Amino acid sequence: MDKFATVDYIIFVVYFIIVAGYGFWIYSRKTAANNSSKDYFLAEGSLTWWAIGASLIASNISAEQFIGMSGNGFEVGIAVAAYELIAAVALIIVAVWFIPVYLKNKIFTMPQFLNNRYNETTSLIMAVFWLFLYVFVNLTSILYLGAIAISSMAGGGDSFHLIMVALAVFAVIITLGGMRVIGFTDVIQVVVLIIGGIATTYVALTLVSEHFGLGKDVLAGFNKLMEDSPKHFEMIVDKPGVGATQEEINKYLMLPGIGMYLAGIWIVNLNYWGCNQYITQRALGADLKTARMGILFAGLLKLLMPLIVMLPGIAAYVLYKNGALQEEMAPGGVFHADNAYSAILGHLPNGMKGLALAALTAAIVAGLAGKANSIATIYTLDIYKKYINAGASESKMVWVGKITIVVSILVAVLFTWNDTLGIGGAGGFTFIQKYTGFISPGVFAMFLLGMFWKRTTGPAAITGLVSGFGLSIFFNEFATKVFGPETWLYTAYINKSGHYEIPFQICMGLAFAFTLALMIGVSLFGPKENPKAFVLDKKCSK
Repeated sequence: MDKFATVDYIIFVVYFIIVAGYGFWIYSRKTAANNSSKDYFLAEGSLTWWAIGASLIASNISAEQFIGMSGNGFEVGIAVAAYELIAAVALIIVAVWFIPVYLKNKIFTMPQFLNNRYNETTSLIMAVFWLFLYVFVNLTSILYLGAIAISSMAGGGDSFHLIMVALAVFAVIITLGGMRVIGFTDVIQVVVLIIGGIATTYVALTLVSEHFGLGKDVLAGFNKLMEDSPKHFEMIVDKPGVGATQEEINKYLMLPGIGMYLAGIWIVNLNYWGCNQYITQRALGADLKTARMGILFAGLLKLLMPLIVMLPGIAAYVLYKNGALQEEMAPGGVFHADNAYSAILGHLPNGMKGLALAALTAAIVAGLAGKANSIATIYTLDIYKKYINAGASESKMVWVGKITIVVSILVAVLFTWNDTLGIGGAGGFTFIQKYTGFISPGVFAMFLLGMFWKRTTGPAAITGLVSGFGLSIFFNEFATKVFGPETWLYTAYINKSGHYEIPFQICMGLAFAFTLALMIGVSLFGPKENPKAFVLDKKCSK
C-alpha cells in the first residue's frame, strides 16, 4: 500500500490549522457575560440551527461508523443502513415530542431529568452508569478504531500507538474550548467528512469498475456490485433455515430480519438520539425553534450516511471476493472485516488520501470531543456540584470540567493501548451496539414513561433501571440455558463460538417490553398523577 505523498501531508496540515484556528477564534470571542458553566458545557443560546445539526452528525459519525459500520457492510451489506434510515425517523420524533419536554422544564443534563422527574437515587445511579459507558465503551472504541484505520492508511508498522495519542491530544485541544468551540468547529468537520466520504465512495466504485475491466465508470462499478453480490443489497436478512451456513447465521444474529424493524433498532435509536447527554446536549442550550430545525437538519444529513459509509464496505467485499485487496484486508495474515474502509482509502490517489485522512480524523476527533464534553458535563453538574462542592463558583466548575476532559481521555488511552476490552475481536460497531444495548431498554423505558405518562413513579423508575439491565443480561446470556433455544418469544442460533445466542436486537426488544410492563404495574400502585410529572407544552420556548 502506498504511503502518503507530500501533498497529502500538506492537505492534512491545512485542515488541522483551519479547525484549530477557527476554534481558537470562536473561543477568543467569549466575554465575561458568557463564561458561565452552562455556556461552557451547553453553549447556551449561541449555536445556530445549522451548527446544531452539523455538530450532531459530526459527533455521531465517528470511527465506529466509518470503520465499524463499513466492516458490517463488508460482512452483511446494505441492511446495516437500517440503523441510519431509522435514525432519520427517530430524529423527527425527538424534534417533535422529546425536545419540547426538555426545554419547557429547563433540563440541561439527562441525570437532571431523572432527578426532577423521579428521584435523586435514580439520577445518581444513571450519572455514574453513563460516565462508565462513555469512557469505557464510547471513547475507547472511537480511539481504537480510529487509530487502526489511520495506521493502516499510513502503512501499518508501529504507528498505532503514536496515532492514538495524537488523536487524543487533538480532541483535548478542541474539547477544552467548550461546547461553543465544539459546535462551530463541527461545521467544518462535517463538511470535510461529507466531501471526503463522497470522494472515497467514488474511488471505491471506480476501483470495482477497473478491476472488472469496465474502465473508470462509477455507475458501472455500482452495477457490478449489485450483479456480483445481490444479497448485499437486501434490506432484510433472511432467517436461517435448516442447513444454513455459519456465515448466514452470523449475519442474522447481527441483523435479525424483519424482527429488527419491530424491536431493538427503534430502542437503540430513540434512546441514542432522545435520551443521551452526548447528543441532546447540542440542542439543550437553544430555543425550541432553533433546536428543532437543527435536529431536523441532522436527520436530513443522516440520509447521506449509507452512501459514504456502506458502499465502500460493500466495494471492499466484492474486490476481496474477486482476488483484490488481499494484503489490505489481512495485514500480517490476520483478516478482519473492520479493515474494509482503510483498504479502500489506501488506493486513493495522492491528494485525495490527505482529504480522506482529514475526513476520517474529523469524524474521530468530533466523536471524542463530544463524548468528553458530555462526560465533563455530567460529572461537573450532576456529581461534583451536587455531592462534592455545592458552593462551587462558575469558574471552578469550568475548571473541574476541563480536568475531567483530560482525565477521561487519558483513561480511554490506557484501556485502548493493548485493546484491554477486546474491541478488535468483537467488531467495532457491534461492540458499541451490543454493550449500549444492555442499558438502552431500561433507560428508554424510564424516559418514555417519565415524559408521557404522568402516573409513572420514582419506585417504578428504580424498577425499570434494575429490571432493564437485568433482563438484558438474562436474555443475552441465560435465557437459552433456562428456556432452551426455541420458544414463542425468540429463536436462538449457534454463534461462531459454538453457543446458542438470541439476536441482541431481539433481546433488547424483549427486555424493553417486560421492563415497560413492570414499570406500569408498579406505577399503578401510586397516585393517579405523580406530582413530579412534567408539563407537555409543545409550544414552549426559552
